[in-house]
Amino acid sequence: MAHRPKRTFRQRRADSSDSDSAEERSVEPGAPGEQAVPGPAEEGSPPEGGQAEAAAERPLRVRGPRGRGRGRVWATSRRAAPGAAPRADGGSGAPECRTVDLSTDEEDGTYDASETKDDQSSSSDSSSSLEEEFSSIVNIPDAAFIQAARRKRELARAQEDYISLDVKHISTIVDTKKDSDKDPESEPDDHEKRIPFTLKPQTLRQRMAEETTTGNEETSEESQEDENQDIWEQQQMRKAVKIIKGRNIDLSHSSEFQTVKKFDTSISFPPVNLEIIKKQLNSRLTLLQDTHRSHQREYEKYVEDVKSSKNAIQNLENSSNQALNFKFYKSMKIYVDNLIDCLNEKIINIQEIESSMHALLLKQAMTFMKRRQDELKHESTYLQQLSRKAETSTNGSLAIDEKTQWILEEIESRRAQRRQARALSGNCDHQEGTSSDDELSSADMADFQKSQGDILQDHKKIFEDVHDDFCNIQNILLKFQQWREKFPDSYYEAFIGLCIPKLLNPLIRVQLIDWNPLKFDSIGLKQMPWFTSIEKFIDNSMEDSKKEDSSDKKILSAVINKTIIPRLTDFVEFIWDPLSTSQTTSLIAHCRMILEEHSTCENEVSKGKQDLLKSIVSRMKKAIEDDVYIPLYPKSAVENKTSPHSKFQERQFWSALKLFRNILFWNGLLPDDTLKELGLGKLLNRYLIIALLNAVPGPDIVKKCNQIAAYLPEKWFENSAMRTSISQLENFIQFLLQSAHKLSRNEFRDEVKEIILILVKIRALNQAESFIEEYHLDHLKPVINQV
Repeated sequence: MAHRPKRTFRQRRADSSDSDSAEERSVEPGAPGEQAVPGPAEEGSPPEGGQAEAAAERPLRVRGPRGRGRGRVWATSRRAAPGAAPRADGGSGAPECRTVDLSTDEEDGTYDASETKDDQSSSSDSSSSLEEEFSSIVNIPDAAFIQAARRKRELARAQEDYISLDVKHISTIVDTKKDSDKDPESEPDDHEKRIPFTLKPQTLRQRMAEETTTGNEETSEESQEDENQDIWEQQQMRKAVKIIKGRNIDLSHSSEFQTVKKFDTSISFPPVNLEIIKKQLNSRLTLLQDTHRSHQREYEKYVEDVKSSKNAIQNLENSSNQALNFKFYKSMKIYVDNLIDCLNEKIINIQEIESSMHALLLKQAMTFMKRRQDELKHESTYLQQLSRKAETSTNGSLAIDEKTQWILEEIESRRAQRRQARALSGNCDHQEGTSSDDELSSADMADFQKSQGDILQDHKKIFEDVHDDFCNIQNILLKFQQWREKFPDSYYEAFIGLCIPKLLNPLIRVQLIDWNPLKFDSIGLKQMPWFTSIEKFIDNSMEDSKKEDSSDKKILSAVINKTIIPRLTDFVEFIWDPLSTSQTTSLIAHCRMILEEHSTCENEVSKGKQDLLKSIVSRMKKAIEDDVYIPLYPKSAVENKTSPHSKFQERQFWSALKLFRNILFWNGLLPDDTLKELGLGKLLNRYLIIALLNAVPGPDIVKKCNQIAAYLPEKWFENSAMRTSISQLENFIQFLLQSAHKLSRNEFRDEVKEIILILVKIRALNQAESFIEEYHLDHLKPVINQV
C-alpha cells in the first residue's frame, strides 16, 4: 500500500529539469479549513517552451495520506500562457502553484466520505480531459483582481470582527483559499496567523464512530486498506491534473469541497434494544449494591474496633492493677535480658577455666597410667632376664640399664612407704597388688597443687564484678518464684520450668569446677548449694503436686541430665582409673544417686544415662585389655614364695582380682549380662582361672577362690530352685572340684569343706552332692540341706 510521504517543503532549483520552480510553503491548520499560499516567483526561470516541455515530461509529484488519513496534494505546472502578463519583479511567467485540501481536519485523521464519493464520480471525467487540461493556458490573475479579493476579505473581517472557530464555516475558508490562489500576495501577516494550541474537539458522532471502528479494525484492516489505496490513487490523479480554467469561478463551486463527516456504512453495530439496556443496568446496579454492602460491613467493623479500643483504654485507665502488672512484666523482661547478657559474657571464661581444670586432671591421670605401664614393662623384662640367667646357670651379676634400675628402685620405695602406712593404721590383712599406686613425688605434687590453686583463683574472679541477683542461684530462683506466686497462669504458659535449667547451667558449672567425683572425700551433689536451692524452689511450687508432668518438678532432673551427667561422662572417659577402688567407689556413689533417685523423667534422662553407661563399659573393657597381665612361670620358680617371680605373679593376680571386684561393684547400675560378660567372661575365665590352674594347690588357692566367690553378686543366686550355677561359672566350678579332689587326697579337710561351701554359695548343688557322695563326706550333707 502506498503511504503518504512526509510533508517537506524545500525550495526548488530553476536549473533542474525534475524539480519545481516555485518554493512550497505550508500553512499550519488553525481554522477548520486550510489555505495554500503560493510561493514567490523564482529568479531566472527558464523559457516558456522549456517550462511547458518539462511539465509534460515530468511526472506529477503527489503527496498522499499515510493510512486512512487524508492530507494536501500539491500540483505544480510550469507551463505559462503565451499572453500572460509579466510580473512586477521582471521575472518570466511564473508557474502556478495550487493545493487541494483532501481533509477538513488533518489532526483528526478521519476519512472524508463525501469528498471521496465526489472524487470517484469525477475521476472518469478527469481522466478523459487530462490531455485537454494539460494543453490549456494558465491564466495569471492581474493586480486588480488581487486587490479586489483583498478588499473582499477585509470587508468580511470587518463585519464579523473575529475569525470563527466553528467547523461549519467551511465554505468561507474554501472561498478564502480560492482567493488566495488568485492573489498570492494576500497571505496574512505573521501576527494575523492563528496558532492552534489544542486539539479540535470531537463531536458525539465522531467519538461513536471511533469506538465502533476500533472494534472492527483488526478484521477489516486489510480489505479497507486495499479499497482506500485504489480510491486514493484515483483522487490523486484527478487532483494533480486539475487546473483553474478561469478567474470567474462561482463561489458556489466551493461547496464541492465542503466536507461532511459520515459513518462508514460497511461498519455494523451490535443490536441494541430495551432488554439489553435493562439487563446491563440491572447488572450494574447489582454490582454497586454488592460494593455498598461490603463497604457497609467494613464500616461496621471499624466502628466496633473503635468501640473496643475505647473500652480497653477506659479499663486500663480505671484499673491500677493493670499498670502494676505491666510494670512487673517489664521489670522481669529487663531482668531476664540483663541476666542473659551477663551469662553470655561470662560463659567464655567459664569454659576456659573448665578446660584448664580438665586438662590438669587428665594430665595427672595419664601420668599414673603411663607410669604403671612402664613399671610393669620394665619389671617383667627384668624377671625374664632372671629366668634366662637361671636356666643357663651363669655366674655373675645381671647387667641392668640405669633406667630400669631407677624404675625398680622407685617401685620398691613406694611399696615400702605403703607397707609402713598400713602398719601404722593397723591394716595387716592386705595383699600386695591391691594398692592403687597413685602416689606422686613431692615435686610433682607441689606443681599440681600450684596449678590447681591458680585455676581456683581464676574461678573466684569470674563473678566478682557481678551483682548477686545475677550470679546467685537462690536469688535468681527467688525472682521467678515471685512471678509464679503473683501470676501463676502466665508463669506456666511461658514454660518457665523448661527455661530455668538453661539459665542455671553456667552458674552450676562454675560450682562444679572444683568438684571431682573420683575423689573419695568429694562433696555429694545433695550438699551443693545449687542442689538445695533448686529443691527448695520445687517444694514451694504452687502447682498441683498430683500432676506428674509438672514443669517445675522436672527442673532438677533436667539440670542433672543437661549439666551433671555430661560432666560425669567426661570424667569416666578420660580420667577414671577402673583399677582404683577408691575412684570406682566414689564414682559409683554419685552415679547411683543420679541414675536411681533422679530418673523421674525417663524419656529425658534416657539419652544422657545411656551415654554415661556406654562410657563406663567402654572404659572397663579398655582396662581389661591394657592393664591386666598375669605372667606364667614354671612351678619351680614360684614354689618359693619369696622369689621375685612368685611375688610379681601374686601382685599381678591380686591386681586383676581387684579389677574383677571393681567391675562387679557396678551391680544394679549396669545390666547383668554386661557384668557377666566383662567380669566372668573376659576377666575370670581368661585370666584368673588360668593363673589358678598354674598355681600349687593349697590353702592359698582356697583363699583366692573364696575372694572370687565373695565378689559375685548375691542376686545372681537368689533363685532357691536353682540346682546348677550360671553358665559363665562352669570353668570356675570345674576348677573347684579339681582342687577339692587334690586336697582331699592330701587330707586338707578344712580346705575341702571351704570348697564345698563355695559350691553351695554359687548354687552348684548337684556338683557338691556328687562330690560328697563320692568321698563319703556325710558330715557335710547338712550344709547342702540348709540351703
